[in-house]
Amino acid sequence: MARLNWGLIGGGAGSQIGPAHRLGAGLDGFFNLSAGAFDIDPDKSRDFGATLDVDASRAYGTWQDMLAAESARSSEEGRLDLVTVATPNSTHFEITKAFLEAGFHVLCEKPMTMTVEEAEQVVAAANASGKICAVNYGYSGYPMVRHMRAMVARGDIGKVRMVKAEFAHGFHADAADADNPRVRWRYDPAQIGVSAQFADCGIHAMHLASFVTGQEVEKLSADFVSTIASRQLEDDAMVNFRMDGGAAGRLWTSSIAVGRMHGLTLQVFGETGGLRWAQEQPNQVYYTPISEPVTRVLERGGPGLSPEADRASRVTIGHAEGMPLAFANIYSDLAEVIRADKEGRAADPAATHFPSAVDGLRSMAAVFASVKSAKADGVWVDARPPSLKG
Repeated sequence: MARLNWGLIGGGAGSQIGPAHRLGAGLDGFFNLSAGAFDIDPDKSRDFGATLDVDASRAYGTWQDMLAAESARSSEEGRLDLVTVATPNSTHFEITKAFLEAGFHVLCEKPMTMTVEEAEQVVAAANASGKICAVNYGYSGYPMVRHMRAMVARGDIGKVRMVKAEFAHGFHADAADADNPRVRWRYDPAQIGVSAQFADCGIHAMHLASFVTGQEVEKLSADFVSTIASRQLEDDAMVNFRMDGGAAGRLWTSSIAVGRMHGLTLQVFGETGGLRWAQEQPNQVYYTPISEPVTRVLERGGPGLSPEADRASRVTIGHAEGMPLAFANIYSDLAEVIRADKEGRAADPAATHFPSAVDGLRSMAAVFASVKSAKADGVWVDARPPSLKG
């Protein structure tokens, strides 16, 4: 089976996220890195492409050059099947929209855009082009997260009553580090937008809450705190929310939680049972039926799991699977859906739940609703984007 042609924008030398994308896209042999614009500096971009064995004619100096040249290619000439946008947040909208309008499938890093209005335009562009626009909420690629989703969907814990999500770390807790350029930009509205910690980490936790429960956030109440005086934006946030299926939610996200490392956890409580998962121990889901006195530990790779979990498991039981493998599951999903379209067949249903532009839009709406609520001392605010109200 021929590999699909993949292009990467951003993710060059020194990038934090670039290696995870390259590992994820290449793991299964579904994609070949065929083209890229890897750095804002054209020479560095071309040089980095050479280190990845990208043909010199397709290692571009700018994403605009890449768009023009790759748009002119036919399928026989190796036209790109998927483009990943892994650039700074403020550039996501322009690049993603341009490649969608040129007829390319796109996987965009989160946040998809900087405003709700931009996100609405991306959704419209994806719909108009008929192309996939996925958003890299990569934690939804973990096998046991997918198993939780399947358990909720088949009614194993009954109707969901409450969701508790956290994404808290302590790596920005030192006030003496506040002027470090690698930290300071994250709290600068000119570079990050209207929200810092919630837009960076909180929306991952909120997306997982929706992904697992199958419910969307309708309204929310937020409390934002800037615990270090020099910061213009929040470094800790608490968000209460209500979902369209009746569940209530609690979300805490922080960058000043000293002693917490990554801190992404999700708990789901239903009428007949509860589930718990932590990203730092991703192989286990803790399942407690209401009728039993003990908690069951469900192991990734073990017997009796859902097809969604089995499809996403890659190594034998007892061996940890990390973030790049979760990313690989997103890429595997996209490869299956793209191939199915090329071959005129139905895609594997287990591959169709990757985060979409609509998820990116909902996240942007939640960010702006949270900011509005926090400024109004926690007043409840409609968290739905305009196009999805009623």
